[in-house]
Amino acid sequence: MSTGIWILIVIVALLAGLALGFFGARRYMEKYIRENPPINEDQLRMMMMQMGQRPSEKKLHQMMNSMKQQQSEKR
Repeated sequence: MSTGIWILIVIVALLAGLALGFFGARRYMEKYIRENPPINEDQLRMMMMQMGQRPSEKKLHQMMNSMKQQQSEKR
C-alpha cells in the first residue's frame, strides 16, 4: 500500500475514535447525573438557611420540582 492510503486510514480511524469517545463520554455523564443529581433537598435547605431564609417544606418541594422540570426540558 502506498503512504497516502496509510495516512488516510490513520486519519479516518482517529476521527472515528474521537467521535465514539465523545458520544460515549456524553452518554456516561448524562446517566451519572441522572442517577446522582447534583443537589438534593438537604443541600437546598442548608443553602437557604445560610442565606438567612427559613425554608418551608412546601417551598423546598416547589424549588426541587422546578429544578427537575428545567433539567428534563434540556433533554
